[in-house]
Amino acid sequence: MRFEKAFEDFMASQIAEETNGRRRERLEQGLGHAEIEFLRGVWFPITGHFNNLYAEWEVRDLANGYRYLDFAYMPGNARGAIEIQGYGSHARDIELWRFKDLCQRHCHLALDGWLVMPIAYPSIMESPKLCQQLMLSLVGKFISSAHTPEHLTWVESEAIRFARRMMRPLSPSDLASHLQVSTKYARKILHGLCDKQLFVVSSGQTRARMYRLNV
Repeated sequence: MRFEKAFEDFMASQIAEETNGRRRERLEQGLGHAEIEFLRGVWFPITGHFNNLYAEWEVRDLANGYRYLDFAYMPGNARGAIEIQGYGSHARDIELWRFKDLCQRHCHLALDGWLVMPIAYPSIMESPKLCQQLMLSLVGKFISSAHTPEHLTWVESEAIRFARRMMRPLSPSDLASHLQVSTKYARKILHGLCDKQLFVVSSGQTRARMYRLNV
């Protein structure tokens, strides 16, 4: 599906399903340019969908008021907050009180159980591949938590953690070196994770494949 159609469906479903008047009004106003470019250039190319992603997500602040995350990524019980930081408003021209408020906001989110991912708008436009790898790591961090221990062995959980840290496709030899096991056994682990739809083949032929997290 093309981005434009997927984005249109995403926003329409967010609005249609929202019963909170405050958030619904913000969604109806539409997303900003930076937020749309994040979805277009970073999120959609690596996932092909917007599952478990929520725009303008409402949270309470320390003063019992309301704040809105640019995007909340919430698969299962996990909570990831993606904040798009514009250079002009968040760095070059930021006022002291806004800077302090931003820091307090991130601290409060972290204390409330959110994993906060600030993404700079210039990075979205100039280094989209790096931003994509960061988002793959965010998604990967939550993959193992969505599976009960009996569904994943220790080596499978470690393979997921390793792939998340690598921030690029990995080979059986990469995993073998990390786990201190044979390449044959590492390949077996990766095949098993593919069977569980946690990994997919990224590139390569049968004996020289590269694997990545299935997001």
